[in-house]
Amino acid sequence: MAITASMVKELRDSTGAGMMDAKKALTESNGDMEAAVDWLRTKGLAKAAKKSGRTAAEGLVAVKVEGSRGVAVEVNSETDFVGKNAEFQSMVSNIADAALKVDDVDALKAAEINGKSVETTLTDAIAKIGENMSLRRMQSIEGETVVSYVHNAAAPGMGKIGVLVAMNGGNEELGKQIAMHIAAVNPASLSEADLDPAVVEKEKQVQMDIARESGKPEAVQDKMVEGAIGKYAKENALLSQVFVMDNKTPIAQVVEQAGKDAGAKIELVDYVRFQLGEGIEKEESDFAAEVAAAVAG
Repeated sequence: MAITASMVKELRDSTGAGMMDAKKALTESNGDMEAAVDWLRTKGLAKAAKKSGRTAAEGLVAVKVEGSRGVAVEVNSETDFVGKNAEFQSMVSNIADAALKVDDVDALKAAEINGKSVETTLTDAIAKIGENMSLRRMQSIEGETVVSYVHNAAAPGMGKIGVLVAMNGGNEELGKQIAMHIAAVNPASLSEADLDPAVVEKEKQVQMDIARESGKPEAVQDKMVEGAIGKYAKENALLSQVFVMDNKTPIAQVVEQAGKDAGAKIELVDYVRFQLGEGIEKEESDFAAEVAAAVAG
């Protein structure tokens, strides 16, 4: 596979690697971006940061809470301009209201708002605004106390990052602080036991390669891998993450202390974090090349 300058740039931007290292990594991995990142990490040439999904789609994430239930929905559009449109915002808010009464996206598409199904409402909005739109996903959460938070809200309850926190016990203030932490840090799971085994195994393979590259005795390599995986789990599970507000206390201890202060046990039971467009790769076009091609054609 031919390695292009744009591929090298993308890999450099995401890893901080040098140009020649990035090119070699792409060549070694036959253009596979994720494999190239792992190759760089194995060689100690890339930041061992979590690889976040490419955030490219536009639109809005909305979160709403009613009683002991909260929902998060994502509605995508083609441009950021539409996300700022008052009619679009009103439609997304209505869709979130409807989501409070259903369990999944298919049911939500069939749910009615203002006498029309959500699916038909989206179709009408596409015809009126002139941009493609889609209801991408929804997720619900339940607990004795459910709190929502939107980072840099574009409108009440809507923005690019929406978070829901569910607790047994607790209050709005505690829930919001934890939600702000989740928005900032983006944990992979609630607890270390909840981490995706496939993701942990992939990380283990990377760490094994790093250990082998060190040239140290096998027993030492095993300890290196064990320590690295323990660190990875601790840093990626919400309950063991260090609270961003003080940069020293694990979230589990923050919750425990809040319970002691309140004189009642508090349990953090679940959370949802939606970031607009995560995992969707936006097709980028070269406008100058398009114009040149149009003129030539």
